[in-house]
Amino acid sequence: MEYVTAVPHPRSEAPGSARAGRMSLAVALLCGALGAVVALLATRQRWSEGTVTVADGPFPLIAKGSDVTGVPAALAIVGLAALVAVFAVRRAGRFMVAGLLALSGAGTVAAALLGASDSSALDEKAAQASGDTSATVQALTHTAWPYVAAAGGALILLAGLLALRYGRLWPGMSGRYERGGTPRPRRKAEATDPDRPEELWKALDRGEDPTGA
Repeated sequence: MEYVTAVPHPRSEAPGSARAGRMSLAVALLCGALGAVVALLATRQRWSEGTVTVADGPFPLIAKGSDVTGVPAALAIVGLAALVAVFAVRRAGRFMVAGLLALSGAGTVAAALLGASDSSALDEKAAQASGDTSATVQALTHTAWPYVAAAGGALILLAGLLALRYGRLWPGMSGRYERGGTPRPRRKAEATDPDRPEELWKALDRGEDPTGA
């Protein structure tokens, strides 16, 4: 007795792939856009604070994220641009842009975490405030904003990983193609009847002989 193995029709997997593509697209867009906004806003907040001794006593100092490092904000902008560019390219180009999106997120996380314990920005401000190049910040404290920026970078990284995994299922910006990737058929010009009066007049306007063979 022969056993026949049932092979699923290729079209049976299409609905599941379409749902995965739509879901991953929505999550990637949300995570990428939200992560970039969070990272950019976090770099504008106070990351650390301290004091330096001057003639009148302790002088308060603060350092925003942009004072500590400009890398998270720059990479967040790159990630946001890469998120948009994912839909403008196809195949290998989309894979490369998705990789850039993921790297932007990973770089944002790394730079924010490194800046969480950095004191060089406040040391520089302490030297300027006291007029002593060897002065350093005192009573140094750090806020949670660097970790908020790192969380934004993690969202960008997640969007990049989703683009790497499911980007091939996402639609592109080109309007010439249908979802299946085949060119849309062009409309054929309607055939004209040379015996119609309006066509005869058009031929005369062009200097043609409508009665010619």
